[in-house]
This record gives sequence, structure tokens and C-alpha cells, in this order.
Amino acid sequence: MKFLAVLAVGALICATFGTAESKTFSECELAKLLYRTYKYDKTKVNNFVCLARAESSLDTSKTNKNSNGSTDYGLFQINNKYWCSASGYSSSNDCKVSCSDLLSNDITKAVNCANTIYARHGYSAWYGWKSKCSSGVKDLSSCM
Repeated sequence: MKFLAVLAVGALICATFGTAESKTFSECELAKLLYRTYKYDKTKVNNFVCLARAESSLDTSKTNKNSNGSTDYGLFQINNKYWCSASGYSSSNDCKVSCSDLLSNDITKAVNCANTIYARHGYSAWYGWKSKCSSGVKDLSSCM
């Protein structure tokens, strides 16, 4: 019986602290943050919020294992093959960041890396943006 109580408390602690570092944004919350903190212009805000919705459902803790063995991380689903470093996977790590850092509720490293990707490839670097945002995005001006 004591074992079950300890197990339950342990699970509660893990659940509490496991989610403390992740966040699921609302569209307006992310738009405001990108506009005010990261100084994105309104067009870029609209596109990056759409991108994040399409790629991660606005969840900073989201990961996705791809068929080629690579993994996408965080709000912008940044891939470990080229952009970030993950143990057990060889990467060029062009953003010079640990993939686990992209899973934090502090999105600074994710934003910086997404900006690097965008500077090289534009929005078309993200399949989610191509499939769900390329034909038009929601105007979130009222959020900013």
C-alpha cells in the first residue's frame, strides 16, 4: 500500500514539474509575444502563428518523430537533422542549440532558430505552413 502511495505522489510530482516547462499558447497570446517581445512585423506575426498552429498546435512541448529517424521539436517543430542537437543523432546544428531547449515555455531559442531557418528558406521550410497557411493567414492585428 505504501508503494502505491509513493508511486502516486511521484506521478503527481512528475506531472506537475513535467508540464511546468511547457506551454500551449492561444493564438492571441503568441501573436502579442512575437509582436511586442520579438519585434515581428504584423505580417510575420500572422504567418508564424499560423505556422505554429499547423506544426505544433501552439504547444512548446510537442515533438514528432519523422520517418527518416529525425525528430521535430517545439513550437515551430525544428528538426534535429540540421538545426538543433539531440543526443544519439548526428546533426549540423546550424542554430547552435540543444533540441531540448526548444521545448521550453521560454521560446527565445526557438524564435531565434526559427528566424535562422526563415532567413535561409522562408516559410516553405515548414510543411505545415505550406499546407495550411500558404493560401492565407488569419489577421491577428486585434491581438497585438
